[in-house]
Amino acid sequence: MKYPIGSYPRVRVQGDGRQVVSQAGSVLLVETVRKTGLDRAISVALTPWRKPRAVHDPGKILLDVALAVALGGDCLGDVAMLRCEPAVFGPVASDPTVSRLIDTLATSGEKALQAIRSARSEVRNRAWSLAGRNAPDTDGQITVDLDGVLVIAHSDKEGAAATWKKTYGHHPLTAFVDHGPGGTGEPVAALLRPGNAGSNTAADHITTAQLALAQLPKKYRRGRQTLIRTDSAGGTHDFVSWLAKRGRWLSYSVGMVITDTIHQHVLKIPATAWTPAVETDGTVRDGAWVAELTGKPLDGWPKGMRLIVRKERPHPGAQLRITDADGMRITCFATNTPDRPIAELELRHRLRARAEDQIRAARSTGLRNLPLHHTAQNKVWLEIVQIALDLLAWMPMLALTGQARLWEPRRLRFRLFSTAGQLVTTGRRRILRLTQHWPWAGEIAGALERLALLPNPG
Repeated sequence: MKYPIGSYPRVRVQGDGRQVVSQAGSVLLVETVRKTGLDRAISVALTPWRKPRAVHDPGKILLDVALAVALGGDCLGDVAMLRCEPAVFGPVASDPTVSRLIDTLATSGEKALQAIRSARSEVRNRAWSLAGRNAPDTDGQITVDLDGVLVIAHSDKEGAAATWKKTYGHHPLTAFVDHGPGGTGEPVAALLRPGNAGSNTAADHITTAQLALAQLPKKYRRGRQTLIRTDSAGGTHDFVSWLAKRGRWLSYSVGMVITDTIHQHVLKIPATAWTPAVETDGTVRDGAWVAELTGKPLDGWPKGMRLIVRKERPHPGAQLRITDADGMRITCFATNTPDRPIAELELRHRLRARAEDQIRAARSTGLRNLPLHHTAQNKVWLEIVQIALDLLAWMPMLALTGQARLWEPRRLRFRLFSTAGQLVTTGRRRILRLTQHWPWAGEIAGALERLALLPNPG
């Protein structure tokens, strides 16, 4: 009797396979582009940068790079993965053509960036309309989370500098729309800054908030239905005053630094004034309490601001800070939402932690590093990354159901996009047959059926 040697079967490899498509599951992203009209919108927006006798459309080139990034690429050269599958992605420009377009857009500066952003805003409105009950504004409310990201540079690039974490690179400020517990989120702004940019620079927060609001449908660009959430980096007088300015009327939930005045007032809060914090399911959060401060800590801040503090037992091994009290970790945030229980407001602010999930997704989708040398080029790269993240948010929102809607980019690539398939041409039709034994082939087929039912853009 012969026994097999080794843990894996031995396979003979031949390089003459035909009609086999790698990354066959990426047709989900291609169909999302088609149904949302993103290809047309980007193409129209970049028409001024198309040369009279050009073979490749600038919008298609930019979108191809974004698709490559969505599939896991992290540089312009990774568009070669799409070039190898013309049956799925169509004609794809050469690497020199892609580089020349990026240089041209970078030279145009804010004009090109604004054209791309306008196209994204237009398509976002349609994507939310197609999503129906799955859209992030289904309850008439929008939550935008602002947070900074450290992007390490491994070479000397324009704008790179030492960061506050003693690394070297850039410090972009980003904004994401929160999809709530039933979804992930999508980017609406990314402001490229040098690595030594301050975390609490009010002017940068205002600029990022303006870029984010411009991406939203017009009815959400002002008014209480739009909530801006930040950590304590956004707790500055200038930024809070800008949010609360008359005529803008935005809601906000902003982390605050524990000053000496706040600390002294926390020590004076009687035990009966503390209210138990709550979890997302409505149960009491063990070892956490909240209270509202009034009086002197609110002096000099906009009218209507509420200051809410939370005390919580620190996790085992955590070290207390000088601003903590009685062995409890003290945190504080400000909001202008009236007539709601402070425990509910504290839970809403604590859910800002979902922005960290979006940053993790962005790091795995082109934001792990900035591949180009000049700042103007990397600004274009940030727009490409945002388009890729848009597609990775819109596709689950429009086509996936259940737990699959919560999958992050890495899981989407591993389970859906990396599926192999066979391309069959019969008559004038091209049929992509997915491998039958793949556990998630049913998810892909069901998602494609849901996308097919959506109306085509006019």
